Amino acid sequence: MLKEFKEFIAQGNVLDLAVGVIIGSAFTAIVNSLVENLINPLIGIFIGGIDFSDWVLKVGDATFKFGTFINSIISFIIIAFIVFLIVKSVNKIMPKKEEEEEVDPQVQLLTDIRDALAPEKAALSDVVPKDLETRVTEDSSAKDQSK
Repeated sequence: MLKEFKEFIAQGNVLDLAVGVIIGSAFTAIVNSLVENLINPLIGIFIGGIDFSDWVLKVGDATFKFGTFINSIISFIIIAFIVFLIVKSVNKIMPKKEEEEEVDPQVQLLTDIRDALAPEKAALSDVVPKDLETRVTEDSSAKDQSK
């Protein structure tokens, strides 16, 4: 069981996921700081510092803080837009991947057949005399000349 666990952890996908989660959490801290310390104050200058967190609805003993929920939605939209801008700018900077050419299915099939037959051809070359191809070519050219 320990061996299977080692193999599972050593797989590339698991390691890539772990790195992605760690980088993602660090990136979240950066984006949150950007939004809270730079973007929100700028928005507050233009809007006048609207804060919905005081909006509550009380029903009996229950308190529904829907104003805080509205603030969370606004923060999410701002963060999503900032992340969109960051990803868009990074995509402009990064080199584009070359697209692979579309291969005709028939050509791909013939290539696969050729590759599958290659070991058999190599095995035959050990058994068949090396000059057989030359002899066959000479015989067929001699027959063509006699006609």
